[in-house]
Amino acid sequence: MSPGLLLSVVLGYFALLLAVAWRTSRGASSADFFIGSRRSHWGLVAFGMVGTSLSGVTFVSVPGFVGANGYTYLQIVLGHVLGYLVVAFVLLPLYYRTQVTSIYGFLAERLGSSSHRTGAGFFILSRTLGATARLYLVVRILQDLILESFGVPFWLTAAVLVLMIVLYTLEGGVKTIVWTDTLQTACMVGGLLVCTGMLLGRLDLSVPQGLTRIGEAGLSTVFGTDPMSRTFWLKQIVAGAFITIAMTGLDQEMMQKSISVRTQRDSQKNVLVLSVVLFSVVALFLYLGGLLHLLAQQVGMPERGDRLFPAVVMQQLPAWVQLVFIVALISALFPSADGALTALTSSTCIDLLRMDARQDWDEAKKRRIRQRVHLAFAALFLALVLGFRAVDDPSMIGLILKIAGYTYGPLLGLYAFGLFTRRSVRDRLVPAVALAAPLLCAVVDTNQRAWFGGYEIGLELLVLNGALTFAGLWLVSRPAASPGERAASGA
Repeated sequence: MSPGLLLSVVLGYFALLLAVAWRTSRGASSADFFIGSRRSHWGLVAFGMVGTSLSGVTFVSVPGFVGANGYTYLQIVLGHVLGYLVVAFVLLPLYYRTQVTSIYGFLAERLGSSSHRTGAGFFILSRTLGATARLYLVVRILQDLILESFGVPFWLTAAVLVLMIVLYTLEGGVKTIVWTDTLQTACMVGGLLVCTGMLLGRLDLSVPQGLTRIGEAGLSTVFGTDPMSRTFWLKQIVAGAFITIAMTGLDQEMMQKSISVRTQRDSQKNVLVLSVVLFSVVALFLYLGGLLHLLAQQVGMPERGDRLFPAVVMQQLPAWVQLVFIVALISALFPSADGALTALTSSTCIDLLRMDARQDWDEAKKRRIRQRVHLAFAALFLALVLGFRAVDDPSMIGLILKIAGYTYGPLLGLYAFGLFTRRSVRDRLVPAVALAAPLLCAVVDTNQRAWFGGYEIGLELLVLNGALTFAGLWLVSRPAASPGERAASGA
């Protein structure tokens, strides 16, 4: 496949995205940018959120994950389904009842202003690192497959991709990405189906025969049975549930799309449909991963991990499938990057700059400040993508989940404390507690082999982090005043 033709397809796809953005962003206000003025259709949001939840990392890393770990990732996805039930029936009613624009407004109302800024700060940190790690992976693949042959440096590839994301999110925000994410999810899922079908044809297998061959190759193990291992089924399912609660239910990027739906009931339908579709798509990714490893073994390809899927497509499948793969890969990239950029802008403007409370700022001033924040995060994205170039982890999905364990844990603890206790915290001490918990987790993680013998802490690090945050908040809190005590104090 000619790199020039691939590049032309990529540019044509960008042009389509810009056309959709232009159509949907005309006359967009701040309310449209932040939460789509609560007029988004739940079906569009549900389908588009599949792409946001999966990203380019899932597209490349999950199939590559099968070679070393079989289908054990499905345990985490089973946990995700449980987590989505909590999001739908615990967190969404809270957000609709309080009518928040940023979900971290709950922390201000329940715990105080320092808690509010702390929650927003941890979201900004986590989403910035996670989104740029996902973005890096796809930039690297596009660089290797297309732009290296033109002599284009990596930094320029990264800069152009970030610029494209800025161009179609700068004005419309959520109002735009609800539509662009739907388009991109359709392209991603279509590419997944095409590649799976072509691999079955290349291996001369039916779908059931493919499952049988994958099992015979020892690649279809779903449940880990060793309680000491990181892949033990109970640990993975529990961790998967808490990952969804934290990375979806407590994440402004994911929730700003859900609360852009007009009614709570429709928003709950969005989340429940998302859980079913997501489970099905990830299962198909794992099946694809088994087929990729079968073909790699058959033809003697050495590539493994994140590099396997691109290598098989570009070396073993027809040219038109290569085009489909590139479009699907880009489609997997953008829903996570564009949503992250918009959500980071929203959280900074609302939670840190308190734009919604600024009565002295007119719409023009709010728009200027919002755009400056948006561009600042775009510049930070570019800098971090270039930084990840130096790390180049062989499996980015493991790195992203590790980052989430450290950065979403304090959010999990803050919300659990706010929802399930009535105690009052010493608000000024909350940032110290939220910083201490992940630091303690790092100490435990570093010394786990010496302290716990053969037991391995995996993704449950997120739960430990949340529990430590909750315990710390309890220590710096006091019982809520009774009605009689509040009346006596004149409150």
